[in-house]
Amino acid sequence: MTAKSAAAAARATVYGYPRQGPHRELKTAVEGYWKGRVTADALHRTAADLRRANWRQLAEAGVHEVPTGDFSYYDHVLDTSVMVGAVPARHRAAVETDALDGYFAMARGTQDVAPLEMTKWFDTNYHYLVPELGPDTVFTADSAKQVGELREALALGHTARPVLLGPVSYLLLAKPAPGVPSDFAPVTLLDRLLPVYASVLGDLRAAGAEWVQLDEPALVQDRTPAELNAAARAYRDLGSLTDRPKLLVASYFDRLGEALPVLAKAPVDGLALDFTGPAAANLDDLAAVGGLPGKRLVAGVVNGRNVWVNDLEKSLSTLGTLLGLAGRVDVAASCSLLHVPLDAAAERDIDGQILRWLAFARQKAAEVVTLARGLAEGTGAIAGELAANRAGLASRAHSTLTRDPAVRARTAAITEADGRRSQPYAERAAAQRAHLGLPLLPTTTIGSFPQTDELRAARADLRAARIDTAGYEERIRAEIQEVIAFQEKTGIDVLVHGEPERNDMVQYFAEQLTGYLATRHGWVQSYGTRYVRPPVLAGDISRPAPMTVRWTSYAQSLTQRPVKGMLTGPVTMLAWSFVRDDQPLGETARQVALALRDEVADLEAAGASVVQVDEPALRETLPLRAADRPAYLDWATASFRLTTGGVRPDTQIHTHMCYAEFGDIVGAIDDLDADVISLEAARSHMQVARELAAHGYPREAGPGVYDIHSPRVPGADEAAELLRTGLRAIPADRLWVNPDCGLKTRGWPETRASLENLVTAARTVRGELTAS
Repeated sequence: MTAKSAAAAARATVYGYPRQGPHRELKTAVEGYWKGRVTADALHRTAADLRRANWRQLAEAGVHEVPTGDFSYYDHVLDTSVMVGAVPARHRAAVETDALDGYFAMARGTQDVAPLEMTKWFDTNYHYLVPELGPDTVFTADSAKQVGELREALALGHTARPVLLGPVSYLLLAKPAPGVPSDFAPVTLLDRLLPVYASVLGDLRAAGAEWVQLDEPALVQDRTPAELNAAARAYRDLGSLTDRPKLLVASYFDRLGEALPVLAKAPVDGLALDFTGPAAANLDDLAAVGGLPGKRLVAGVVNGRNVWVNDLEKSLSTLGTLLGLAGRVDVAASCSLLHVPLDAAAERDIDGQILRWLAFARQKAAEVVTLARGLAEGTGAIAGELAANRAGLASRAHSTLTRDPAVRARTAAITEADGRRSQPYAERAAAQRAHLGLPLLPTTTIGSFPQTDELRAARADLRAARIDTAGYEERIRAEIQEVIAFQEKTGIDVLVHGEPERNDMVQYFAEQLTGYLATRHGWVQSYGTRYVRPPVLAGDISRPAPMTVRWTSYAQSLTQRPVKGMLTGPVTMLAWSFVRDDQPLGETARQVALALRDEVADLEAAGASVVQVDEPALRETLPLRAADRPAYLDWATASFRLTTGGVRPDTQIHTHMCYAEFGDIVGAIDDLDADVISLEAARSHMQVARELAAHGYPREAGPGVYDIHSPRVPGADEAAELLRTGLRAIPADRLWVNPDCGLKTRGWPETRASLENLVTAARTVRGELTAS
């Protein structure tokens, strides 16, 4: 096929679409099922309605080939575990009794059975459930979900392409099952897994699939020769199947690098590549391997992870270059649109000038369609769209909303000394112990307490003017009183005010900082039924007034025990926002850090002896390629130190991280120079404690003993045993006792019981230490 005919054949497609529905209907249905208010049949009907609506919306926009299989009740990696029969032994009975209840038990656990571990999906804020595999794992094919959703789409008249997580990435994302040696490599199970994928592909072909997409995002990371060989073997075998659909192997989030020639040579029918951000290097790399002659290339030129409008002319230029490198070039977003909100047009409260800068999933699908049309028919066919796009880009570039000279002058004046504490850690630690007078194995929580229906109702009533500010604040005061009284009664040593006034740990601050925009309907899935509304960071950042001092001070007035000031750190403020792409991230991080530095100073001046600056996104935002990490970690850790560097030696700085693999950033955790760090550890059985010990981490740490992402209540004996495991890695005088994460998503009954057990466990182990 010539470049001209490749252009004429250009089609529009996407890899996935937001699952939740315009009003989070999926969340309502799933949580209703958990509570017994929604039947399984009703849940399935809601899911089918949402899938139909998504496909219809995409088709009506002009998307030629819609994805199937991307929809999930909880997580697509968990769906893959079900598809290949990789159900942990402890969950098999539940799955055999009731497949749907067993599925949710794997995700959430039960009172008697622990769930699968959860961690971040590459460098996004989406969380997946980690497969547990071992030498005895037996894979069996179950293609019912994938085949059923394909048949739904075909019956509605759509051209549909099933999307599966590829076998190599599935194994690389897995971990050794409990009891399996930690050095077991799940990728060694590839030859056992490939026949299962062959069976699923055969079932999809029989159901009418012309193409099947196999996602291999793990191949954009640094891979060993053995792992690259596994990829070559996998697609040699799958590509050589005689009765199969056409295979499209997809990657996203970064450049494929050394994996690109492996896949380009494989006997598959096409590749889907990301050409945005660092993945733009795929263009030159593709040319270097001779392109994909005679094969399909799906070009991800619309960024699927941010909310800014595409530069259509720049993307058309990229597409034009790609025409000479493949037999057929189609147009797509760079990754699944799962990572952006559904529809910018629903945002009635955002100024019209700014709204024209934004593109959510629906708008991005339209951009993909426009680009495919422009590629196929020429720029004259999309002249109006190009003119409007140029105007929108120019409006943003020249807007006074994006630049504040005072903020830029202050950022330029930052010195190295601004990011250093006045005393080294050993001296600070002695001063803090004398000042705080805490016991051995001090107990605390991470920050938030349950956000009850009453709290959410009060917030909604305030927005709707059904109550006034005074009535709302009285409700907040009552909640803080209850949280403080419970913690004192339970015996927790360092308290929190519970954050009842906060809607979200990023949005709450964004609404009080200049440069941020809040959305009303911009929901994005974080995990399961947990959705967040990331704010949009559009301009320079400053803090007009204190943000947290009032409620922290009120809480402290109710108790003699220390109450932590609670802030979200600069890296997380960026990572969990849709951040501006018109200046380096490090520059934006410094602006946020200066605003937070002012808040830390005000908290300290108001009497706070402990201030926690959460950075759960430090690992999440780590570049996928090792060569790109030092520069990121340099500005990321520097921005944290800039936030906290101005406090007195006896003010204790805490930080918190959760649900990521921490082993490869322990050095950066050390570089933060926080006095205490709390980390998720319950599901991983204190793995991070061992990693800290191996690094020689010198400061205090609280690896979590209570998994807050499950409704189960850990017993005091269970928590005590985790503490004993932690003590084998961290000395008693540096070990804290705390949950994995904040308690916002939990209910009060399980929170009370779990924290009471946590304190009991701390007292038990403390007694063992003092008696020995």
